[in-house]
Amino acid sequence: MSCSVMFTNLIFLALVYGLEGADVVLSCSLIEEGGGMGGMMGGAMFKRTPSTLVFKDLVGNDGLSPELVTPYNPPETPNADDLIFEMTLPSIQIPNADLLLHADCNEQEVVCEISRYVPRGAEMDSLPAHFIGSVQLEGGGISLTLVLQTLHNETAKSDTEPLMQSKLNLPLSQSGTLLTEVVFVVFSRVPSVMAPIGGDVLLDCGFRQKNSIPGQDVALEWRIQHRGNGRKILDMKASETENDVGQDLFVDREGTSAEADLLVRDGNASLTLRRLKVTDEGTYICTVGSGEFQTQQIVQLHITQPPHITLSEEKLVFQDTTPQKLSCHCHRYYPLDVQVEWFSQAPSEEEPISLSKESSLSSHRQHSDGTYSLSSYLTLRPDRNPPGTVITCRVSHAALETQSDATLTVEKPEPDTAFWTVVLMVSISVFFLYQAFRGAEN
Repeated sequence: MSCSVMFTNLIFLALVYGLEGADVVLSCSLIEEGGGMGGMMGGAMFKRTPSTLVFKDLVGNDGLSPELVTPYNPPETPNADDLIFEMTLPSIQIPNADLLLHADCNEQEVVCEISRYVPRGAEMDSLPAHFIGSVQLEGGGISLTLVLQTLHNETAKSDTEPLMQSKLNLPLSQSGTLLTEVVFVVFSRVPSVMAPIGGDVLLDCGFRQKNSIPGQDVALEWRIQHRGNGRKILDMKASETENDVGQDLFVDREGTSAEADLLVRDGNASLTLRRLKVTDEGTYICTVGSGEFQTQQIVQLHITQPPHITLSEEKLVFQDTTPQKLSCHCHRYYPLDVQVEWFSQAPSEEEPISLSKESSLSSHRQHSDGTYSLSSYLTLRPDRNPPGTVITCRVSHAALETQSDATLTVEKPEPDTAFWTVVLMVSISVFFLYQAFRGAEN
């Protein structure tokens, strides 16, 4: 039984059960500059050409069953117009690669784009050729930026010239694929993070490099972009010496840190942010450079703060037929969007009734720390809400795992003590007058 499903462009085509491990085949787009002006005069800034990226032996086949994958077969006749990037992974381990293998079974789409890449000090048309591949698992899990280097097809045993790819003018293998290997990768295993105000967060970023030179400098830069503004918050250059790890560090935000020894020894480029504020929210760009390669990864940080919910009254009592106004206050939440609903359920009703259409909202109030507050108002009438009726204010917000309720119950009015006090005093007065009158008669 196959768990593969059909998706549209930019998603999984198939899973392959290789001889040494499981292969993954992605539907991609080759991105090229279009030479236009962003749609003006019929031009386009970029051109997209359908292509395929084949991960050979991405993960070991331990525990995998052939029945759980769909075989992928290359074209029977190689075609010079086909763009099939066959990628071997002999020396670089990609963390969490198994997530790509099981993405289609988990109904997750994979976005894949490939474009030409020029290493430092190289010419545009120099050989071997280089490409940069961006692979993102939508919904979170893994995001990869891969530098691919073409391989010479040493296994081809033919007196004829190899078939040349028509667009790239590069030799193809006997099966019609462009053989490449990963020489550099920057990745994030958690490309989207939610964290509360005042808390700490680790933004995951790492890199792997083939044939890195001992003692080679590693450059790390973290930038934040939010609402059109951007700035560098950390810049580090580190290298491993015989006895220690040296670093040159610039930090533009208090409570920001990265570990130089982890960077050069383990490829760990993660960033720690302490005492988070609303202003820390944004898109973080992790750029790693080592040797002739440099590329980046993006991590989204979402700041959250759940609302504190209160009602204006602790209990509700109708002394007469006068309607009463009830308020539901949502205090200091972030982000902005919040939903407030009202419900009532009388003792005689099996299901609550929505009163949201009868309510009104205040405007949002923003505090100095960037959080918001809002109030919702509802007018209640005694004829529609008898004693025992439960009134509920239900709040939904991104920072709440589930909806949060604030409730109260309509209570019976207490006896009017002032009225009965007057009645008692009048009764006592009448009694004494009666006794006095009887005494006078006697």
